[in-house]
Amino acid sequence: MLHTMSTTTPEADSERSAAEVNEEIRALWFRAGGTLSMEERREYQRLVLEWAEAAPQSPTRAA
Repeated sequence: MLHTMSTTTPEADSERSAAEVNEEIRALWFRAGGTLSMEERREYQRLVLEWAEAAPQSPTRAA
């Protein structure tokens, strides 16, 4: 499923899983043909931040 460019903020999309955000990132790259415009780069940066917040955190090992 391909998503259109989102105009919402990461806060509004906080319910989305990392997999859903990743799918939107892949769709953005697909639509752009591998080269992002400045607007698409801003969208990509926003999506990567959203993905990082949604991604499961692995526990850190104690030294």
